[in-house]
Amino acid sequence: MDREISKEVRRKEQRKQIIKIGGGIGIAIIVIAFLISIMQTSLNRKDLTISTVDQGIIEVSVSASGKVVPAFEEIITSPINSRIVEVYKRGGDVVDVGDPILKLDLQTAENEYNKLLDEQDMMRLQLEQLRLTNQSKLSEAEMKLKISRMTLNRKEVELRNERYLDSLGAGTTDKVLQVELDYNVSQLQLAEDEQKYINDKELAGADYKVKQLEYSIFQKNLTEMKRTLNDAEIRSPRKAILTYINNEIGAQVTQGNKVAVISDLSHFKIEGEIADTYGDRIAPGSKAVVKIGSDKLNGTVSDVTPLSKNGVISFTVQLEESNHSRLRSGLKTDVYVMNAIKDDVLRIANASYYVGKGEYELFVVNGDQLLKRKVQLGDSNFEYVEVVNGLKAGDEVIVSDMNDYKEKNKLKISD
Repeated sequence: MDREISKEVRRKEQRKQIIKIGGGIGIAIIVIAFLISIMQTSLNRKDLTISTVDQGIIEVSVSASGKVVPAFEEIITSPINSRIVEVYKRGGDVVDVGDPILKLDLQTAENEYNKLLDEQDMMRLQLEQLRLTNQSKLSEAEMKLKISRMTLNRKEVELRNERYLDSLGAGTTDKVLQVELDYNVSQLQLAEDEQKYINDKELAGADYKVKQLEYSIFQKNLTEMKRTLNDAEIRSPRKAILTYINNEIGAQVTQGNKVAVISDLSHFKIEGEIADTYGDRIAPGSKAVVKIGSDKLNGTVSDVTPLSKNGVISFTVQLEESNHSRLRSGLKTDVYVMNAIKDDVLRIANASYYVGKGEYELFVVNGDQLLKRKVQLGDSNFEYVEVVNGLKAGDEVIVSDMNDYKEKNKLKISD
C-alpha cells in the first residue's frame, strides 16, 4: 500500500532539481563565455604598428607622384634629311666630348655646300667689280667737275677783263653782256655738276652697301650650312652615357628626327606630377621631400609648368644629394611638397591608412582590447597626420593596415 510523500521530502527533491538546473545553466554560461573568448579575434601587439598621439609641429605638405630622371639629358637630332651609313657607339657606352656616335650620308649636302662656295666667289668678284665701276664713274664725274671749275674761273677772268676794257672805252657794252652771260651759264653748269657728283657718289655708295649686305647674308647662310654639315657628323657634345641610339644602318632620317640621347647618370632630379586642384600649393622654391623606400631625400622645387595637361601639373625637384646611391633613372618615388606650418597640434604617424582630410574609423588600444573609434583627421606631411577630433594626447592608435578587420568593432590584443 502506497504512502503519501511528506512535504519535507518533496521540498528537498525540488531543491535538488533547482540546484541541478542552476548548475547546468552556470556551466553552460561558462562554456559559452569560454567559446566566445576563444572565437574572439586576437592580434599580437608585435604584429601591429602603433602610433602614440602627441603634440607638436606639422609642416603641411601635399603628396605627388615622381620619377627619377637624369639631371642632364640631351636629345641629338639629325640636322639634315639623310640616311645612316655608319654607327660607332652602342647604347650604354660612355662618350666624351667630340666622340663620333654615328655618321650620316653627307654627299648631297656637301655638293650643295660646294655649289654655294662657288656662288660666294662669284658674288665677291661682282662686289669688287661694282666697287671699281663706281670708283671709275666717280673719277670721271670728279674730273668733269674740275673742268667746270676751271671753265668758270676762266670766264670770271674774261668778264673782269671786259669790264676793265669797257671802263677805259676800249670795249663795248654788248661784249661785256655776252661775257657776263657766259660766266653765269658756267656758274649754273658748275652747280649742276657739283650736285650730280654728290648724287652719283651717294647712289654709288648705296648700291655698294646693298651688294655688301647681300654678300654678308649669303656668307651667314653659308656659315650656317657649314655648321649644319659639322653637326651632321654626329658627335657627343659632352661627357655622358649614351642612353639611346638609332643603330639601323641605312635608315632614312629627316631633319629634326631623334638619332641619339646622352644622359648624365651620375646625378639625378625628380619629375613630379600632381592634380591641378593642388597647383596653387606648389611654387618654385618650395621645400620638398622625396621618399625612396625608407630613405628620405631633401630637395627644392625648381620649376612648375604653368599649364595643366589632362588635369595634371608637372614640376621638377632639384635634390640636395643628387648622386644618392638609391637613385636610378626611371624609378618611381613619392614626393611631398611643403606649403605651410602648423604649430602645437595633435598628430599621429602617417601611413597607408591616410588618403586625405576627413573622417576615419581607427582602432585605439584600450587595455587588452582594440576599440574602433571615429576620428577626424586634417592636414599631413610625409611623417605625421593632424588629429582634429576623436583622440587625445597619449592615445595609442593602430596605423598599420587593418582592412581585414573593417567589419569588427572590437579586437583582442596580446603581448
